[in-house]
Amino acid sequence: MSFKIIEQNKKSWDIVAHHFNGKDALPSYGPFAQTEKELRLFNELTNKKVLDIGCGSGHSLLYMSEKGAKELWGVDLSENQIKTANETLKNLAANLFCAPMEEDIDLPKSYFDIVYSIYAIGWTSDLASTFELIYSYLKPSGYFVFSWDHPLYAHMKSQNGQIYLDGSYQDEGTTTYTNFKGEEAPVVIPRRKMSTYINELIKAGFTIDSVIESDVSTNYNSTKEELSDRYYSLYKARKFPTTMIIKARKI
Repeated sequence: MSFKIIEQNKKSWDIVAHHFNGKDALPSYGPFAQTEKELRLFNELTNKKVLDIGCGSGHSLLYMSEKGAKELWGVDLSENQIKTANETLKNLAANLFCAPMEEDIDLPKSYFDIVYSIYAIGWTSDLASTFELIYSYLKPSGYFVFSWDHPLYAHMKSQNGQIYLDGSYQDEGTTTYTNFKGEEAPVVIPRRKMSTYINELIKAGFTIDSVIESDVSTNYNSTKEELSDRYYSLYKARKFPTTMIIKARKI
């Protein structure tokens, strides 16, 4: 666990949190990605105890409540995200904690039916410890669903509509962005291969149910595809998946 990276990212997320109010939240799994309505990865949610890792503005937990979840729990690194989540969930009984996902903060063990993380898990500075903790939170037969940038996507650059590989996919280091979301908010994001996520899940004890390299959502069927070199674009997403989604189970 890199405390220096965690502290830096925490400060920066408090600055940029307002950019993410309601963004990257269920039923969405990520930019242009298939939705929960299309994928149906969550089973019956009525009366389930759910934990959101990287709960952000609380909109995924709100979705879970609307689908009948009994207990809502969430963890996020940013104090400002937690403040927003408390406002989003103000009419609900939610247990929200400001803490790194890598840290054991004495959340109940073998307690949750479902743990999930929507576009947050890749921020962890210690993937092995994070997956081990998530495994410990789940009841036997409970499951974990998470989405994140497809690990190769960050290497797929576009120039005048031509998509090419930039840098080395084999290099599992970190990437630093000095002005995240255009703010004076430097962040450090780890780079990991697809196999790293899968193997760390297995090492933590999980059984893999499904690995999805998401197609573009049918919500965009009528959207005109325009040439674009932006990091996230429909043009690029139709040629390479923006998002990976993995469902794993505790036996």
